[in-house]
Amino acid sequence: MAVDLLLGLQWGDEGKGKIVDVLTSKYNIIARFQGGPNAGHTLVFNGKKHVLHTIPSGIFHDDATNLVGNGVVIDPVIFKKELDKLDEQNVNYKTSLLISRKAHIILPTHRLLDAASEASKGKAKIGSTLKGIGPTYMDKTGRNGMRVGDLELSDWKERYRALADKHEAMIDFYNVEIQYDLAELEAEFFEAVEVLKSLQFIDSEEYVFQAQKAGKSILAEGAQGSLLDIDFGTYPFVTSSNTTAAGACTGLGVAPNQIGEVFGIFKAYTTRVGSGPFPTELFDEDGATMAKVGHEFGATTGRPRRCGWLDLVALKYACQVNGVTQLMMMKADVLSGFKSLKVCTAYKYKGEVIEHFPYNIEPENVEPIYTEFEGWSEDLTKMSDYSELPKALNDYIAFLEKALETPITIVSVGPDRKETIFR
Repeated sequence: MAVDLLLGLQWGDEGKGKIVDVLTSKYNIIARFQGGPNAGHTLVFNGKKHVLHTIPSGIFHDDATNLVGNGVVIDPVIFKKELDKLDEQNVNYKTSLLISRKAHIILPTHRLLDAASEASKGKAKIGSTLKGIGPTYMDKTGRNGMRVGDLELSDWKERYRALADKHEAMIDFYNVEIQYDLAELEAEFFEAVEVLKSLQFIDSEEYVFQAQKAGKSILAEGAQGSLLDIDFGTYPFVTSSNTTAAGACTGLGVAPNQIGEVFGIFKAYTTRVGSGPFPTELFDEDGATMAKVGHEFGATTGRPRRCGWLDLVALKYACQVNGVTQLMMMKADVLSGFKSLKVCTAYKYKGEVIEHFPYNIEPENVEPIYTEFEGWSEDLTKMSDYSELPKALNDYIAFLEKALETPITIVSVGPDRKETIFR
């Protein structure tokens, strides 16, 4: 049975966690395929907000198996904190949560390296979440990393020590002031590792293959967004993994011809956290209103998100590189009350009008060209059927569908799992 994918089409924070939660009842297995605790997937149900960083967003469904794939990097300390929160809610994850032996582990010194590297950049900071993600992926590609399966070996602590010592020498090389007590960090790390070792480690690519053969339905869950992809994002202001559909193949061991539906999630406007170019960013009252009404603060970092109009050039690009088959529009409710809306439909790039996403979108090269739309004022959170949506919103959706040549099958009208309209 083919594996369906769900991924973000912007700079992350699109609302993937909510949609995975909404769709989980249709799937036997939810599998995270890349990223690490720099992700923040927010789910709201029964009046409570839940934030997951590494654990797949299907964990609150009793019938779903949740797999952390080989493309993910795991911080045992943060993972343990997530498990503690699940314990508080009596979630039985011991049987439903599986971890790939090939997933890499974030060491305390990876986080310190991240901080030292970012501090050394000065004004050229890339906006790292300082979770140690980049250094962990660097060790992975440099063939130095520690993997979950290593924890089953008798000499895993010696392996840890050798890598941590190497990291400390690298931290000294950066020649920046960062205060830390490694012994204290390691005590917390080793305690968390023991908790991690109490979970089920599996050879995940074999598990997924056998699940497919048995006819199990699988949803691969991405983290961050397509414009943060290490290859196709706004480099160097990107994450360290492949956030696009191709990342699901390498992050789970799924063959390309085994991919089924590709669900692409986007906000009705655009946001970005941290540094990097953002052609449609707003610095006026409209941008401030989006941020306030949309509660635009990072689920992982708490940093305020930059807000702007929908960038159709970038969205079309993301649909192309992912092969998106269905679109899901989030936070339509946030735009209620705007008299008019704008959508960037082309760029003026180095004096020439273009409709494709170019190599460089820095502000000195790109100026957005907008198409204006009538806004709507209705409270969408009270609506439960597509027929109730205001005409102006339906016109907005119809325009996007035509431009993107892809159906918008879900419109989210609020943060709760119930505030979801299927088209």
